[in-house]
Amino acid sequence: MSGLSTFRPEALEQWLPKTIQQRYVEILLQRIGMTRRRADCFVRLAIYLFLKDCQARKAMPKSPLTELSFPQGWVECSCLEASDVFYSDKDRGGDRSAGMMLNKLVDLGLIQKQFDGNCTQIKFHAMPELLRGNSLEPELTFAIDAFNPRSDAIPIANLLASNYNWLNRNNDAVTYRIANILRDWASQYAAGLRVLRRSDNQNPIGFYAFYPTKRESEIKFFEPPSRGLHLSQVTDVDPFQMALAGDTTCRSIFVRSWVIDSKYRQASQLSLLLDSQQTMIKMQQDFPNLWDMYTLIIHPSYAELCLALGFQKTSSDPKMPLYWMYQAVDRFLKLDMQNL
Repeated sequence: MSGLSTFRPEALEQWLPKTIQQRYVEILLQRIGMTRRRADCFVRLAIYLFLKDCQARKAMPKSPLTELSFPQGWVECSCLEASDVFYSDKDRGGDRSAGMMLNKLVDLGLIQKQFDGNCTQIKFHAMPELLRGNSLEPELTFAIDAFNPRSDAIPIANLLASNYNWLNRNNDAVTYRIANILRDWASQYAAGLRVLRRSDNQNPIGFYAFYPTKRESEIKFFEPPSRGLHLSQVTDVDPFQMALAGDTTCRSIFVRSWVIDSKYRQASQLSLLLDSQQTMIKMQQDFPNLWDMYTLIIHPSYAELCLALGFQKTSSDPKMPLYWMYQAVDRFLKLDMQNL
């Protein structure tokens, strides 16, 4: 750490207080695959390399900092330095552990790493949710409760329609159709329909639908995925029949919808995932033989989430960019959502 004694890793809290660091850690924890340890290492690395970059440019900021900042471009960082940054306050950890942590941060899409033949260099990806963390509604909280067909159908239909737009060339009356379908589902079995809301105004900003599927419809999960479309297609007949509470032959849940407004996704996704496990447990009381979960990947942005949740791709569509994914109910319920 020669030449950098003014901001040795063990003194990083003097530059950015621990309380402020933890605010950024909490934001990072909303990311799939993030753990508290990884988030803490990332924040400490950002502080250290920002200060190192400032020193190299002879533009050191005043201490203490009031927010997290990132270095400009590539900055040299050896595994020895990273080890000091990550583990200066711990008895465990060394060069090898630090190298593995850097690789994990690369895998999570937080940093880039390259070796120029002499030393390792680090570059940070753009992190808009962190840079705006101090200005974006810091007190905003969320609530999750049951779908209300009287007041939720239209706003949620609009949210879902935007997800399907890229599939449809003709969007005539899609929102109207979706709203009616959601109300029909709620009239048959509402427990699997859950809504994520802003606590301040109760407006829906997210939604998921766990659809108990009749045994006769299970074969559809093994047919081309395009035959499973209904919300996004102008068809009168739903290819899947809903099982009703008490049906002991029902073995499958179809995750027919999962959507969160992109502005709130990072901050609220973990809460919705935890709620989905509780919903599944409650549904098992109505359908005691639930074994299988299926979902149809319609929007590419949700494929990464499904993979993180252990879903496996089963079959693709020959004509459209769609595919089925599968996960066992028992395995889904055992997932530690906090540490994905």
